Amino acid sequence: MEQALYHPEHGYYSSGRASIGRKGDYFTNVSVGPLFGQLLAAQFAEIWERLGKIDNFTIVEQGAHDGEFARDVLSALRGKSPKLFSTLRYSIIEPFPVLQGRQAQALQEFGDRVQWGRSLDELEPFAGVHFSNELLDAMPIDLRGKRVDLENDNFVLVDWPDSEAVTNRAALEWIDHLAAKLERGFVVAVDYGFARSEFREVLQVREQHRTLDSPFEQIGEADITAHINWTSVAERAEAHGLSVNGFTDQHHFLTGIISEFPALIEGEKGKRALQMLLHPEMLGRAFQVMALNKDVDPTCPLAGFKFARNPRAAVDI
Repeated sequence: MEQALYHPEHGYYSSGRASIGRKGDYFTNVSVGPLFGQLLAAQFAEIWERLGKIDNFTIVEQGAHDGEFARDVLSALRGKSPKLFSTLRYSIIEPFPVLQGRQAQALQEFGDRVQWGRSLDELEPFAGVHFSNELLDAMPIDLRGKRVDLENDNFVLVDWPDSEAVTNRAALEWIDHLAAKLERGFVVAVDYGFARSEFREVLQVREQHRTLDSPFEQIGEADITAHINWTSVAERAEAHGLSVNGFTDQHHFLTGIISEFPALIEGEKGKRALQMLLHPEMLGRAFQVMALNKDVDPTCPLAGFKFARNPRAAVDI
């Protein structure tokens, strides 16, 4: 999975072949239009206020693809929250030059307000928010009890007795690094998976909106993702001094933001985009949102979790 997605020359993401949207391989929140970024911008502005309107507020985005989400957020903050925008630093973690080039082109109007780093290790300790949309599902995993082997020059999955293996080691190491960089603020992750009580390993391979039968089809040409174990991520975060601030599905998360900022939904186009983001048969129930916080009063949830259950109970810890 790591080689198929991230090999420097042939990887699906690293080569720039990854294609998102109606004409691409899969559909995500940003494909709907700028509304998703506008709603998250309102949530980021609330986080800034929660942190005391600090003058060194940083938004860190990881998995920024072509930079569309960053452009939507920055445009929204420039128009709706000029005081925050005037002090904001937007940092993108992007290891692949081809994607960084696309992002720089999409964000050129924002000048040096946007900065790049190749990894979390290059990121300076910060106060603010780390955001990701469909980042964790693309991190390489181990399939419990399975290994990759060769059979007549073809890749195959074979049984392997390792029932104690950690399936999502990359995601856990990610939270280790991120927790060390976040001095104060929030981590907001939008992705798909299960809490421990419902967890099952689901590997998906998609090309041109088709689900392929095997990860060994169209290697380097198709997207490979795995549903994540939210409970293990939350427990690892708590072990590093973070607290679970909220956990809910995307429908309830965005509904909570809209209830606090109803003016964000304007015109028929906005209502159509909102329907796609909220509808349970589209994106509303397919994705979950987790917020972690550090050195912030955990008793007051963010707007997005206004209609959510107790977060630790919801994530099964």
